[in-house]
Amino acid sequence: MRPGPASFRRNRKVKLVEPPSCSSPSTIVFIGRNHRGQWVAQEQNGLYGGLFVSRAQAIKYALFENGQHRETIVELPREIELDMGKRLDAAIPERAA
Repeated sequence: MRPGPASFRRNRKVKLVEPPSCSSPSTIVFIGRNHRGQWVAQEQNGLYGGLFVSRAQAIKYALFENGQHRETIVELPREIELDMGKRLDAAIPERAA
């Protein structure tokens, strides 16, 4: 007896992919090297970013996060340091005493 369409669907493997952090195509992502020579990719407002071993990996990450908008990636000729604390203060509400 052949399995029906329902059992075929149940056995299918699905690859889950995390959605990009940003949905706005106008978000600028800066890439460049830090003082240690590592590649940095960081969104202009500090919403996301990371350290990478190669320029290609930094660009791949930036493209994933910004929705594949190559035109919004800016490579800096100067050093850039990863700063993930920019938005942290704004995101944490103050506690009432």
